Amino acid sequence: MNTIFTYVKFILFHKSFMWLLFIVNLFGTLFGYYWYQSQLEITPPIFLIFVPDSPTASLFFTIALFGWLLKLNFKLIEALALITLVKYGLWAVVMNIWTQVETGPIGFEGWMLVVSHFAMALQAVLYIPFYRFKWIHVLLASIWTLHNDVIDYVFGQMPIYRSLSEYTQSIGYFTFWLSIACILLAIMVIKLSRLQQSK
Repeated sequence: MNTIFTYVKFILFHKSFMWLLFIVNLFGTLFGYYWYQSQLEITPPIFLIFVPDSPTASLFFTIALFGWLLKLNFKLIEALALITLVKYGLWAVVMNIWTQVETGPIGFEGWMLVVSHFAMALQAVLYIPFYRFKWIHVLLASIWTLHNDVIDYVFGQMPIYRSLSEYTQSIGYFTFWLSIACILLAIMVIKLSRLQQSK
């Protein structure tokens, strides 16, 4: 088992694989913004930056990954990447599976979203050893994340899932606590990092 773990770790942290992951995330981010095009077209300009949640989360991770490849740490970006990538990755998985339960089969496109968004969340966790953010970065990332929830569910700019529109309040409540869980994850990463440094 240790041999398998060591081999997987070697692949994940190898520069060639990380460059490949960078390219995949870059194109995935661009495609994500394209995916939101129809919603962005009807979004008031003041809210534009807050609407494409998943692409912006993957953009944070893409920038963080680029920094690691150059042996740099963009600490605020790293905190934003971990919190938002896990949050919106898991959020999209839940929303698409919920849609499947409510309306029936979501088809290839729906399951593609489930798999790709779960992979988004997973990669954020797998690269925890690379994060170097501090408390201030988590605080700023938390403000961004919770503010985004307010924009989505108070000002009505959440991603459009018409089949789930009657559950908007429940989704907003779930999203808030998912944000809190992801913020706690970032705090745990800081504590683990300090524990390792003290050994």
